[in-house]
Amino acid sequence: MIQAEHIQFEYFRRDEDGNVTEMVEAVKDVSMRVKEGEFVAIIGRNGSGKSTFAKLMNALLTPTEGSLIIAGYDAMDEDNVWEIRKSAGMVFQNPDNQIVGTVVEEDVAFGMENQGTPEDEMLIRVAESLERVGMTAYRESSPNHLSGGQKQRVAIAGVLAMHPKCMIFDEATAMLDPAGRAEVLHIARQLNDQENITVLYITHEMEEVTVADRVCVMYEGELVMEDTPRSLFAKREELLRYGLTIPTVTKLAAELAARGISLPADIMNVDDFVSGMNQVMAYKNADAIRNVRSSQGLTEGRMDYSYSKPMNHSSGGMEEEERARLAMTEGLVCNHISFDYHPKTIYSERVLQDVNLTISKGEMIALIGHTGSGKSTLIQHMNGLLRPTEGQIFYEGRDIYEKGYDRSYLRSKVGLVFQYPEHQLFADTVLNDVCFGPKNLGLPLIEIQQRAFEAIRLVGLSDAVYDLSPFELSGGQMRRVAIAGVLAMKPDTLILDEPTAGLDPAGRRELFEILESLHANGMTILFITHDMDAAAEYADRILVMNQGRLVYDASVEEVFSHGKELRELGLQTPSVTLLMQELRQNGYPVPTAIYRLEDAVQSLEAYLRAE
Repeated sequence: MIQAEHIQFEYFRRDEDGNVTEMVEAVKDVSMRVKEGEFVAIIGRNGSGKSTFAKLMNALLTPTEGSLIIAGYDAMDEDNVWEIRKSAGMVFQNPDNQIVGTVVEEDVAFGMENQGTPEDEMLIRVAESLERVGMTAYRESSPNHLSGGQKQRVAIAGVLAMHPKCMIFDEATAMLDPAGRAEVLHIARQLNDQENITVLYITHEMEEVTVADRVCVMYEGELVMEDTPRSLFAKREELLRYGLTIPTVTKLAAELAARGISLPADIMNVDDFVSGMNQVMAYKNADAIRNVRSSQGLTEGRMDYSYSKPMNHSSGGMEEEERARLAMTEGLVCNHISFDYHPKTIYSERVLQDVNLTISKGEMIALIGHTGSGKSTLIQHMNGLLRPTEGQIFYEGRDIYEKGYDRSYLRSKVGLVFQYPEHQLFADTVLNDVCFGPKNLGLPLIEIQQRAFEAIRLVGLSDAVYDLSPFELSGGQMRRVAIAGVLAMKPDTLILDEPTAGLDPAGRRELFEILESLHANGMTILFITHDMDAAAEYADRILVMNQGRLVYDASVEEVFSHGKELRELGLQTPSVTLLMQELRQNGYPVPTAIYRLEDAVQSLEAYLRAE
């Protein structure tokens, strides 16, 4: 399907007069062959060349040097561009960048219209493609009313309708909740298994890599590793050198092995881990597992799931006593807020319903929920970007919409970093972008620059970026610049919408280290995430949204004890929790209320040594 021989691709940066100022080698001397019907995952740090390589495979870019044959067509010949794009379809990270139709079926037909497919044939293909991705019921819906996972299905259907021989997924699950990620991966694997469609799957999620036939690792434009997932994950130290990691379950096995407990080195998933535990126990005592089951009387080992104490969702006007209490509350309060998009029109849609919430100073809070649950809408109320249809927002005891309240003061104290950093950046240089907020506060120039320098240093960027355009940076660097621009305002509270989406494992770790440092110095942090492991590891408190309502507001332990209900909401419990539950169901009397990797290591080590 793909024959790439010594291909290179170079970007050229130009000044305002069009003169070349810099040449960047995005892909360097890469050779790769992909057989028809193969499922190949491509991983690597941000800026490693993965997406550029993917665009070369789809003829969106042409190699500067080398030989590239796609489905039998020479990619160096411009006359083959359309044939290559019919053969190799591409699904991008953000479905909003790929959806153009106002109705789902029109969007799915768009590619075929460009190919000149007869109308009768288009109707058949649209129906078939929507059925294959489970979106037939939404055929006449507007894409704007779909969740992120549903939009991504529509984007996949639009590619499928063109009958490609190869599909390229460029971080297609980066912005999705756990259920949405599972949907897209399942569809990709199903198309590969049942229809022999070749799949190139670019991702930063190591758990997704485990389903691939082969994994290719890119680093600074080069192909540096290539192996099966099982063999690759046994090379943990080498992956770490390239800024990558291994699945959580694999990491847990490696941590135990480092403590002298000899689990197999090629564990990739929960089933592998349970099998490895069985081997360890069989070695120690052939009858250990059977004796544990009979003596402890364990059956399925299911947890007693029950909902949290219900929230107080009473509505109506505030009593004087309640107003007095809120006026004394430090921090930020959402008091029975509801919000409608397009109110008083036929398009009116309620996206927040009676949300009660208090954020106290110094907290570290994770906000989770399925795509479209209202998370982003909620946080935009917290610094006055949106005004509630009903209810009140209080900050430091004052209603932010009372007459005479200065909301620019609020925004200097409650900083918001958006999901897509490129939407927040606009200046010609990094330094000017970071200076913008303090400049609007009317501060002296020297203080503006001092704040900017300090903020850039806090997010781990060097002074070498000061004069660069923010749009020349990698995705991870752009996100840091966006955070620096908010930090330069010296806020008391920092709110981040999916701060690690699209970042490689090392980038995620570095960003959370920055947030932990800010929190340790007294800053209140609230972050939206679809990464349950990150929520468990870094948050003290978790908020769960579902269909515009706040359904849980509790500690990490309390929220993740409701595994069944979280799954019903399109979420899941942390990876180590799922593992401990599976071990319990297989007869091991281990605690299931484990949510962090370190706790799982200690618990399993203690159990195995006791045995």
